[in-house]
Amino acid sequence: MSIASAFFYLFAIMTVASAVMVITVRNPVHSVLFLILAFFNSAGLFILLGAEFIAMILVVVYVGAVAVLFLFVVMMLDVDFAELRGGFAKYLPVAGLIGGILLAQLLLVVSAWTFAPEGVLHITEPIPAVASVPNAEAIGRVLYTRYIYFFQLAGLILLVAMVGAIVLTLRHRVGVKRQNIGEQVGRDPNSAIEVKKVETGRGIGMG
Repeated sequence: MSIASAFFYLFAIMTVASAVMVITVRNPVHSVLFLILAFFNSAGLFILLGAEFIAMILVVVYVGAVAVLFLFVVMMLDVDFAELRGGFAKYLPVAGLIGGILLAQLLLVVSAWTFAPEGVLHITEPIPAVASVPNAEAIGRVLYTRYIYFFQLAGLILLVAMVGAIVLTLRHRVGVKRQNIGEQVGRDPNSAIEVKKVETGRGIGMG
Protein backbone atom coordinates (compact mmCIF):
# COMPACT_ATOMS: atom_id res chain seq x y z
CA MET A 1 0.00 0.00 0.00
CA SER A 2 1.37 3.40 -0.97
CA ILE A 3 1.57 6.39 1.36
CA ALA A 4 -1.19 8.20 -0.57
CA SER A 5 -3.53 5.23 -0.20
CA ALA A 6 -2.77 4.97 3.51
CA PHE A 7 -3.57 8.65 4.05
CA PHE A 8 -6.73 8.31 1.96
CA TYR A 9 -8.07 5.49 4.12
CA LEU A 10 -7.05 7.35 7.27
CA PHE A 11 -8.83 10.58 6.28
CA ALA A 12 -11.87 8.69 4.95
CA ILE A 13 -12.31 6.60 8.11
CA MET A 14 -11.85 9.66 10.34
CA THR A 15 -14.36 11.67 8.27
CA VAL A 16 -17.04 8.98 8.45
CA ALA A 17 -16.42 8.37 12.15
CA SER A 18 -16.57 12.09 12.94
CA ALA A 19 -19.79 12.48 10.94
CA VAL A 20 -21.39 9.62 12.88
CA MET A 21 -20.31 11.16 16.18
CA VAL A 22 -21.81 14.53 15.17
CA ILE A 23 -25.32 13.06 15.14
CA THR A 24 -24.92 10.54 17.97
CA VAL A 25 -23.25 12.42 20.84
CA ARG A 26 -25.55 13.98 23.43
CA ASN A 27 -23.47 17.07 24.20
CA PRO A 28 -23.99 19.73 21.47
CA VAL A 29 -20.55 21.24 22.13
CA HIS A 30 -18.91 17.87 21.46
CA SER A 31 -21.05 17.56 18.34
CA VAL A 32 -19.65 20.82 16.94
CA LEU A 33 -16.10 19.74 17.79
CA PHE A 34 -16.59 16.49 15.90
CA LEU A 35 -17.98 18.53 13.00
CA ILE A 36 -14.76 20.56 12.94
CA LEU A 37 -12.76 17.32 12.94
CA ALA A 38 -14.82 16.06 9.98
CA PHE A 39 -14.08 19.28 8.08
CA PHE A 40 -10.34 18.93 8.66
CA ASN A 41 -10.31 15.33 7.43
CA SER A 42 -12.39 16.29 4.39
CA ALA A 43 -9.83 18.98 3.62
CA GLY A 44 -7.14 16.30 3.75
CA LEU A 45 -9.07 14.27 1.18
CA PHE A 46 -9.30 17.28 -1.13
CA ILE A 47 -5.55 17.82 -0.85
CA LEU A 48 -4.96 14.21 -1.90
CA LEU A 49 -7.19 14.87 -4.93
CA GLY A 50 -5.09 17.89 -5.90
CA ALA A 51 -7.82 20.43 -5.07
CA GLU A 52 -5.89 22.45 -2.51
CA PHE A 53 -8.06 25.53 -3.14
CA ILE A 54 -11.22 23.72 -2.05
CA ALA A 55 -9.36 22.32 0.97
CA MET A 56 -8.25 25.82 1.96
CA ILE A 57 -11.76 27.21 1.56
CA LEU A 58 -13.17 24.32 3.62
CA VAL A 59 -10.81 25.07 6.51
CA VAL A 60 -10.95 28.87 6.37
CA VAL A 61 -14.69 29.31 5.77
CA TYR A 62 -16.35 26.30 7.37
CA VAL A 63 -13.96 25.64 10.24
CA GLY A 64 -12.80 29.20 10.85
CA ALA A 65 -16.21 30.84 10.58
CA VAL A 66 -19.27 28.60 10.40
CA ALA A 67 -18.31 25.83 12.82
CA VAL A 68 -16.73 28.22 15.34
CA LEU A 69 -19.86 30.39 15.14
CA PHE A 70 -22.00 27.33 15.85
CA LEU A 71 -19.76 26.49 18.80
CA PHE A 72 -20.03 29.98 20.33
CA VAL A 73 -23.80 30.11 19.80
CA VAL A 74 -24.28 26.73 21.46
CA MET A 75 -22.02 27.68 24.38
CA MET A 76 -23.45 31.18 24.95
CA LEU A 77 -27.17 30.55 24.48
CA ASP A 78 -29.14 28.71 27.14
CA VAL A 79 -30.88 26.26 24.81
CA ASP A 80 -33.07 23.54 26.30
CA PHE A 81 -32.09 20.62 24.05
CA ALA A 82 -34.29 18.21 25.99
CA GLU A 83 -37.32 20.25 24.96
CA LEU A 84 -36.14 20.34 21.35
CA ARG A 85 -35.81 16.55 21.28
CA GLY A 86 -39.33 16.21 22.67
CA GLY A 87 -40.94 16.81 19.26
CA PHE A 88 -38.75 14.25 17.50
CA ALA A 89 -41.48 11.63 17.22
CA LYS A 90 -43.93 14.12 15.72
CA TYR A 91 -41.68 14.86 12.73
CA LEU A 92 -40.33 11.33 12.35
CA PRO A 93 -42.64 10.33 9.41
CA VAL A 94 -41.72 13.41 7.37
CA ALA A 95 -38.04 13.00 8.19
CA GLY A 96 -38.21 9.32 7.24
CA LEU A 97 -39.81 10.18 3.89
CA ILE A 98 -37.18 12.80 3.07
CA GLY A 99 -34.40 10.47 4.20
CA GLY A 100 -35.77 7.68 2.02
CA ILE A 101 -35.85 9.97 -1.03
CA LEU A 102 -32.26 11.07 -0.43
CA LEU A 103 -31.16 7.46 0.05
CA ALA A 104 -32.83 6.44 -3.21
CA GLN A 105 -31.10 9.28 -5.04
CA LEU A 106 -27.72 8.28 -3.62
CA LEU A 107 -28.27 4.66 -4.65
CA LEU A 108 -29.19 5.75 -8.18
CA VAL A 109 -26.06 7.89 -8.40
CA VAL A 110 -23.80 5.10 -7.14
CA SER A 111 -25.37 2.47 -9.40
CA ALA A 112 -25.02 4.66 -12.51
CA TRP A 113 -21.54 5.97 -11.68
CA THR A 114 -18.67 4.93 -13.93
CA PHE A 115 -14.98 5.67 -13.54
CA ALA A 116 -13.13 7.39 -16.38
CA PRO A 117 -9.39 6.62 -16.22
CA GLU A 118 -8.49 9.64 -18.34
CA GLY A 119 -10.15 11.95 -15.81
CA VAL A 120 -7.35 11.36 -13.28
CA LEU A 121 -4.86 13.02 -15.60
CA HIS A 122 -6.75 16.34 -15.47
CA ILE A 123 -7.60 16.53 -11.76
CA THR A 124 -5.02 19.23 -11.00
CA GLU A 125 -5.54 21.14 -14.29
CA PRO A 126 -8.58 23.46 -14.08
CA ILE A 127 -7.20 25.28 -17.17
CA PRO A 128 -5.89 22.67 -19.63
CA ALA A 129 -4.03 25.32 -21.64
CA VAL A 130 -1.89 26.31 -18.62
CA ALA A 131 -0.71 23.03 -17.18
CA SER A 132 2.15 24.52 -15.15
CA VAL A 133 -0.09 26.82 -13.09
CA PRO A 134 -1.13 25.56 -9.62
CA ASN A 135 -4.76 24.84 -8.86
CA ALA A 136 -5.43 27.91 -6.70
CA GLU A 137 -3.69 30.30 -9.11
CA ALA A 138 -5.60 28.89 -12.08
CA ILE A 139 -8.95 29.36 -10.32
CA GLY A 140 -7.92 32.91 -9.38
CA ARG A 141 -7.08 33.74 -12.98
CA VAL A 142 -10.48 32.56 -14.18
CA LEU A 143 -12.35 34.17 -11.28
CA TYR A 144 -10.75 37.62 -11.62
CA THR A 145 -10.81 37.78 -15.43
CA ARG A 146 -13.69 35.91 -17.03
CA TYR A 147 -16.08 36.06 -14.05
CA ILE A 148 -14.95 39.31 -12.42
CA TYR A 149 -18.38 41.02 -12.75
CA PHE A 150 -20.21 38.04 -11.26
CA PHE A 151 -17.65 37.94 -8.45
CA GLN A 152 -18.15 41.63 -7.66
CA LEU A 153 -21.93 41.19 -7.81
CA ALA A 154 -21.76 38.30 -5.33
CA GLY A 155 -19.65 40.43 -2.98
CA LEU A 156 -22.16 43.29 -3.23
CA ILE A 157 -25.06 40.96 -2.45
CA LEU A 158 -23.23 39.60 0.60
CA LEU A 159 -22.46 43.16 1.77
CA VAL A 160 -26.12 44.19 1.47
CA ALA A 161 -27.18 41.01 3.32
CA MET A 162 -24.70 41.73 6.14
CA VAL A 163 -25.87 45.35 6.52
CA GLY A 164 -29.50 44.21 6.41
CA ALA A 165 -28.91 41.63 9.14
CA ILE A 166 -27.28 44.28 11.35
CA VAL A 167 -30.14 46.74 10.80
CA LEU A 168 -32.81 44.11 11.53
CA THR A 169 -31.14 43.00 14.77
CA LEU A 170 -30.29 46.49 16.03
CA ARG A 171 -32.43 47.48 18.99
CA HIS A 172 -32.33 50.83 20.83
CA ARG A 173 -32.95 50.15 24.50
CA VAL A 174 -34.04 52.84 26.93
CA GLY A 175 -31.51 53.67 29.62
CA VAL A 176 -28.49 52.22 27.81
CA LYS A 177 -25.55 54.62 27.53
CA ARG A 178 -24.34 55.02 23.97
CA GLN A 179 -21.17 56.51 22.65
CA ASN A 180 -21.43 59.87 20.88
CA ILE A 181 -18.32 60.51 18.84
CA GLY A 182 -19.22 64.16 18.14
CA GLU A 183 -19.52 65.01 21.84
CA GLN A 184 -16.25 63.26 22.67
CA VAL A 185 -14.31 65.06 19.94
CA GLY A 186 -15.87 68.42 20.77
CA ARG A 187 -15.00 68.37 24.48
CA ASP A 188 -12.55 70.98 25.80
CA PRO A 189 -10.51 71.01 29.02
CA ASN A 190 -12.97 73.41 30.69
CA SER A 191 -15.82 70.90 30.43
CA ALA A 192 -13.76 67.75 30.93
CA ILE A 193 -11.48 68.74 33.83
CA GLU A 194 -12.39 70.23 37.19
CA VAL A 195 -9.62 71.49 39.44
CA LYS A 196 -10.33 71.51 43.17
CA LYS A 197 -8.18 72.78 45.98
CA VAL A 198 -8.02 70.18 48.72
CA GLU A 199 -7.24 71.24 52.25
CA THR A 200 -4.54 69.38 54.07
CA GLY A 201 -5.86 66.39 55.97
CA ARG A 202 -9.22 66.38 54.25
CA GLY A 203 -10.45 64.39 51.27
CA ILE A 204 -12.83 65.13 48.45
CA GLY A 205 -16.47 64.34 49.04
CA MET A 206 -18.33 62.38 46.44
CA GLY A 207 -20.79 64.85 44.91
